Amino acid sequence: MKKILIPTDFSEHAEYALKVAAQIAKKHNGEIILLHMLELPNQTGDAVSSGHALPEIMFFKNAALAKLESLMDSDFLEGLKVSEIVQFELAFDGILKLIKKNDIDLIVMGSHGASGFKDMFIGSNAEKVVRHSEVPVLIIKKEIPDFTINKFVFASDFSDEVKAPFAKVVEVANKFEAELNLVMINTPNSFKSTLVAQEIMDKFVAQFSIKKFSTHIFNDANVEKGILNFSNYINADLIGMCTHGRKGLSHFFNGSISEDLVNHAVKPVLTFKI
Repeated sequence: MKKILIPTDFSEHAEYALKVAAQIAKKHNGEIILLHMLELPNQTGDAVSSGHALPEIMFFKNAALAKLESLMDSDFLEGLKVSEIVQFELAFDGILKLIKKNDIDLIVMGSHGASGFKDMFIGSNAEKVVRHSEVPVLIIKKEIPDFTINKFVFASDFSDEVKAPFAKVVEVANKFEAELNLVMINTPNSFKSTLVAQEIMDKFVAQFSIKKFSTHIFNDANVEKGILNFSNYINADLIGMCTHGRKGLSHFFNGSISEDLVNHAVKPVLTFKI
C-alpha cells in the first residue's frame, strides 16, 4: 500500500475517505495521490485535446487546483507525501488509466449513507471502478477517527476462482495484523452440512500463509443478510468481498448476492476483482 489513490469531488464523504487513506499511509509509509476529474462538455474537451486552452477551461482547472492545494494543507495530511492531479476526462476512464500509470496499490473512495450508496454503485463511475479496478477498492461511508482493522470478515464460497483475489485479501490482513474471519454463509437454497462446509474451507486456507484467522459457518435467510448479520455479530471492522469484472457486485457468489449488500453495509467495504 505504497501508493493510494483518492478520487475527490471535495464533498464531506470524499474527505472521510481521504482521512482514512491518510491513516493507512502513515501506518504503512505510503503516499497519497489526490485526483479530481473535470468532465467537460464535448466542445471544450475537444479544445483541451487540441491544445487550445479556453478561458473557462483554465478557470475550472485553476479553481480545482486551488481546492486541492487547500486540502493538501489539512492537518491530518501533515508529514505525508501528497500529490495532486486535475484531469480533463471521464472519471471512470481517467481513474483506470491513472491506476496503471502510477502503479496504484489501493483506491479509497467516499460514499453517502445507505440511501445514497445504491446511487453511487448503480450505473455510476464508482460502480465501474469497483467492477473493473485491478487493485483493491476501499469504500468509506462515514468518518472514522481511528481506522483500525482488528476483525476482517471475508465471506466466500471458497471456490477455485477466488484463489487469486484471496491472495490479496491475505496480504491486507497480514499487513494490518488483523484476524481474518472467513465465513461461509449457509442458506435454505444453498445448504451444506457443517462437515462438508468445514472441509471445503480447510482445504482452501491450507494453500495460504495467514497470520491470524478463524473459520465460521453462518446460517441465514440469504447471503446478503448472512454477511451483514455475521459482521455485526462479531463486531467486524471491515468487510471484504470479490467482484466479477464483467458482471459487477450482483454476480458475487455466482450471482446470488446483490448490490443491496453494499448498499446496506455501514461498515467499510474492501472489494477485490476476480
